Amino acid sequence: MLVVIALRRVCWIALLIGALAIGISGVVLSETALHPARRLVAPNRDAQTVQVIAQDGVQLRAWLFRADRSNGDAILILHGIADSRGSQLGLARMFLAHGYTVLVPDSRAHGESGGEIATYGLLEADDVHRWVSWLMDEEHPLRVFGLGESLGGAVLIQSLTVEQRFNAIVADSAYSSFERIAQDRVAARLPFSPQAGRLLAEPAIWAGFLYARLRYGLDFRQASPEKALARSTHTPVLLIHGLYDRLTPPEHSRILAASNPRDTTLWLVPGAGHTGAFGAEPVEFERRVLDFYQNLPSGIEVRDAKP
Repeated sequence: MLVVIALRRVCWIALLIGALAIGISGVVLSETALHPARRLVAPNRDAQTVQVIAQDGVQLRAWLFRADRSNGDAILILHGIADSRGSQLGLARMFLAHGYTVLVPDSRAHGESGGEIATYGLLEADDVHRWVSWLMDEEHPLRVFGLGESLGGAVLIQSLTVEQRFNAIVADSAYSSFERIAQDRVAARLPFSPQAGRLLAEPAIWAGFLYARLRYGLDFRQASPEKALARSTHTPVLLIHGLYDRLTPPEHSRILAASNPRDTTLWLVPGAGHTGAFGAEPVEFERRVLDFYQNLPSGIEVRDAKP
């Protein structure tokens, strides 16, 4: 009898320790995701610094570039997590060479923009809406396009639920949902198969989601580009993903494409890593993106190799 009681106590203690470990892991994961490292932004004499105020009062800053010979169109370029607008100068130059007005913001909690936390699209979607409104009011473009890398691509897709003025957008290495990418990132750190790792990661991730909901009022289950794209009704979307992406597996873009086959085109790039398509295939990247904006195709096109 004493042995049984002792075993029960051991089991209860083990359960309590396990629950405590999951809770602590969830808090650490949540706080780490909410507070990404800030990358400093070096001055740029070729750009005009502009700003808007977000719905929660946060000041958002961006660079505006005007082409010497404008084609009348404008493009909004969004960077990835723990990055800044300074990383998008290569893409900005590409579009300037073709006459686009280019707006490159720092996402909230990044670079020179205000905000203490990143919300993975929950608040950033409306931030994009406000930047498009600024472009329309100040620059009066004929058409507005978007391009986002990684987190920027996921935010851009989610903005389609509140911003209907994009003529087309491009999302490079976007995740399908914050929940799934969280599972993938945690699983990659565990010494198990990806499937087993995602399963083992779920308790800590859900604990982190619960913590974010209670502490910050954020429901990360709603941070889902997949759901946003499924609800989108008219905006053409080009999804780009490197087949060698080890941070955000290409399966994420396949899921996104399947959520709205009518409006999406998918280009899978051999040999390219995370947000690496522009570096791996610069000529093909430029051709496909510019052709996409000008021709505004629809329908899904999956290519695992160059044509």
